[in-house]
Amino acid sequence: MKRIYFLLIAGLFTTISTAQNIADGLRYGTDRTTGTARYTAMSGAFGALGGDLSAMAFNPASSAVFLRNDVVVSLGVLDRENNADYFGTEARGIDTDVDINQAGAVFVFLNPNEENNWKKFTIGLNYNNTSNLDDDTFINGNGNTSIDRFFLAMAEGVPLDLLQLQGGESISDLYAYLGEREGTAVQNAFLGYQGYIIDPADPMNPGNTQYISNISPGRFYQEYYDSSRGFNGKYTINFAAQYTSDFFFGINLNFHSIDYVNTNFLYETNSNPGSVVSQVEFENNLSTLGNGFSAQIGGIYKVTDEFRLGFTYDTPTWFEISEETTQYLRTVRTEDGQAISTVVNPNVLNVFADYELRTPGRYAASAAYVFGQQGLISVDYSYKDYSQTEFSSDFGNSEFAPLNNAISNSLKGASAIKIGGEYRIDQLSLRAGMQYEESPYENETTVGDLSGFSLGLGYDFGDYNFNLAYSRLEQERNLQLYDVGLTSTSAVESTFNNIIFTLGVNL
Repeated sequence: MKRIYFLLIAGLFTTISTAQNIADGLRYGTDRTTGTARYTAMSGAFGALGGDLSAMAFNPASSAVFLRNDVVVSLGVLDRENNADYFGTEARGIDTDVDINQAGAVFVFLNPNEENNWKKFTIGLNYNNTSNLDDDTFINGNGNTSIDRFFLAMAEGVPLDLLQLQGGESISDLYAYLGEREGTAVQNAFLGYQGYIIDPADPMNPGNTQYISNISPGRFYQEYYDSSRGFNGKYTINFAAQYTSDFFFGINLNFHSIDYVNTNFLYETNSNPGSVVSQVEFENNLSTLGNGFSAQIGGIYKVTDEFRLGFTYDTPTWFEISEETTQYLRTVRTEDGQAISTVVNPNVLNVFADYELRTPGRYAASAAYVFGQQGLISVDYSYKDYSQTEFSSDFGNSEFAPLNNAISNSLKGASAIKIGGEYRIDQLSLRAGMQYEESPYENETTVGDLSGFSLGLGYDFGDYNFNLAYSRLEQERNLQLYDVGLTSTSAVESTFNNIIFTLGVNL
């Protein structure tokens, strides 16, 4: 099958602004509590404790707490369940994924001069899956808005002659040309016109810019499926040191990687009087690759042998992202009493110009109390201002100005609090935790607050240890089907169940 490749020109405002939205910035700028089983079991409340590879990814001073070399690998099983309500009809989407949650090592170099205040220096290497992006959401029900509203919005102001095939021109040729010269909005208008969903108000005028729908108002049975696969990973190089017996300092250099694939598919049918088009199938596919960089500085202070404080600053993360998209449309219409199926499949891969994304930094403060060898309790507080998320490109920021303004007006700073505890019985450790994170949205309804709890246990065999954790998080959101036109929303309740197995080896 022939596939045409082309580059969408970054200087065209409609091309870029149609491709990205607020959800993209949040997707790559939001971390989840993942890592080792011990870290997960205590809901990530480790900022003032250290001595854990995933804690090192949160507070870089944590590696200086290690007493000896350590190698740790964690395997995670994530079960994500989405319960959707769309105009009173409920549906469920479930995805279960098994992946490497964390892998890393820390190397401890003791100062042979015991009189020196600098006691040791550590180097750490770690990988954390900061966001598992695997997700399946299924929605179905009888809505009151058709997908025709989307195509009408895309076609508004577009001259008719841009959407009509010229002599010898194929669907693929014109779709590719429109993407290169006009942008994705006009491509969508082209699909709607070629699929008979919309017609020009003045069909004899090549300069016509007004369109009408071939779908009559009424009720519409709709099925919407959104499937995602991928991850946001963080690779960390850590340097830390211990000064006297009370101060621990560290810095992280983080290299981020994005690998994300999304497919959304809409099936719509209607039997409304006067409708020419009775069935629509509309598919959009997105593939995203990205790389980024961030840094962290942190410290831990032992106020007393029992009481400890921690502080961390994360810089913003600077990503460079590339995206590719494909589209497919099929319609069924009635003509002269006959049902006719039309497929508009350009077989064209839209290759967008790379763009930059800056996700916000984070401030975190922590406190912990250690009850000798019996156990501990720890609290972390962090703050991230999501309204500082910003898109840009090498061609300037003007094409992203509407999106960045929408981000500033829609998102806000959000606080998160994590509480964890551990109780030891000889070599056995019992753990539990809870966490709460505010919604990044001003309205707090597009995406709600996140809350959950965690449990776990571990056993220390001496030269190696084994740990197990379970965490459960819940969050509500209102999923809008499309940014324009068909803006109906479904109330979605998401539940994240995570089981982590960790094997640690002391060298």
